[in-house]
Amino acid sequence: MNHDFSPAVEPVARLIAEFHKLPGIGPKTAARLTYYLLRRPAEEAHALAEAIIAVKEKLTLCSQCQNITDTDPCALCHGDQRNHTQICVVEEPLDILALERTRCYQGIYHVLHGVISPMEGIGPDQLKIRELLGRLKGGEVSEVIMATNPSLEGEATAMYLHRLIAPLGIKITRLARGLPVGGDLEYADEVTLTRALEGRQEF
Repeated sequence: MNHDFSPAVEPVARLIAEFHKLPGIGPKTAARLTYYLLRRPAEEAHALAEAIIAVKEKLTLCSQCQNITDTDPCALCHGDQRNHTQICVVEEPLDILALERTRCYQGIYHVLHGVISPMEGIGPDQLKIRELLGRLKGGEVSEVIMATNPSLEGEATAMYLHRLIAPLGIKITRLARGLPVGGDLEYADEVTLTRALEGRQEF
């Protein structure tokens, strides 16, 4: 059966517009996704809609680490096998997934949900900094690992947190910045090489 799904059809135009709001989705990709869904069985469209609704209705933020979770506290904070004396501070929940894939960190986390960015009107009050400081006052945490991104905003946020945490007498460390695996020295920029030297370890 041949259907005319022209952009003038309101439901089609609306769905394209909604897809276009997603990060990294341009107008052409939004249109392709829309017409793909139109060709699929209704059950698949319902499953997608239900998954989106479930994300908004069933997920919350962990009261301890501020990570996205469906239980409070989340599994990482609640786990007895985690080292609760170490807190790794990250910008976004996706950063936890990346660090967990390494399987080399056994501490717990704290998600800021962004970085300080005056250009975008994001100040310290918009981040989960107050919650982090509250966790540090218990005396159990002995090390805070700054794992913000190596951007200007990430570095500024790490320095801001350093000034707040240093008076508490807690050890503060930073992820080493170095050369990517498979990279050549001649193609590395000065900042990367400097970080690689500063973060060197005993061989």
